[in-house]
Amino acid sequence: MTKQLFAIFGNPVSHSKSPMMHNLAFEALGLDACYGRYLLKNGKQLRDKIFELGLKGINITVPHKEYAYHACNKLDGFAKRVGAVNTIVRRDDKLYGYNTDASGFLKAIENFAAKKVLFIGAGGTAQSSSVILREADYEVTILNRSIRRLDRFREDGFECYSFDDFVPQQYDLVINMTSAGLEDDFLPAPKSILDATISQTKACVDVIYGKETPFLKLAKIHNKPIKDGSDMLLYQGIIAFEYFTENKYSFDEIKRHMKKAFDFN
Repeated sequence: MTKQLFAIFGNPVSHSKSPMMHNLAFEALGLDACYGRYLLKNGKQLRDKIFELGLKGINITVPHKEYAYHACNKLDGFAKRVGAVNTIVRRDDKLYGYNTDASGFLKAIENFAAKKVLFIGAGGTAQSSSVILREADYEVTILNRSIRRLDRFREDGFECYSFDDFVPQQYDLVINMTSAGLEDDFLPAPKSILDATISQTKACVDVIYGKETPFLKLAKIHNKPIKDGSDMLLYQGIIAFEYFTENKYSFDEIKRHMKKAFDFN
């Protein structure tokens, strides 16, 4: 039987812990499979690259989740609703798209006593997470630099603001949904807005993992509890692995092996 190949597509992608997570699980479960990284600069090439590289499945990180959505032949119900895909499984010549970001994110924040949430950023992760949080009875507000990117959220009934018209208020959680701080020292919004907002919030979360971003450092200055994106990464990866292996293994069984990736720096 030929080794099954998997990968994560993104730009940047060298930082990704997904290969270690999946390969640890493949090895522990005795599967003849390998998971790698692929730096994809042009999202329009995503579909062709899957077939060119002979991949059985991929995960997609920034900035290609909307390209992934359009690359699929079939979408599950949730991915179709939110317009963003982060997991693709190839079956013969068709690509099946799923979104595991949202369910992973919901599980990652479930221990916070939160109801009112502010997202900074309006990309693919924010699209999917806003929907699943609202379905779980959270109140979600979206703050983004570009007004244009807020159109979809407004159409879906979310309260939305740009940096120009946002008035800071109290939230239970303020969450950085952007890539600001991933490979730079940028904040996801003007510091004046963040200072006024974080000072009133209960806690701050960043979807970036494995580092203390400028956003989280600012939250610490305000003496707020912080959390990075490690749990979200782990949980969405477990759910993606379930799709990759056609649900042959339980969530807890996969988690036992995948979480070992976080023991390494």
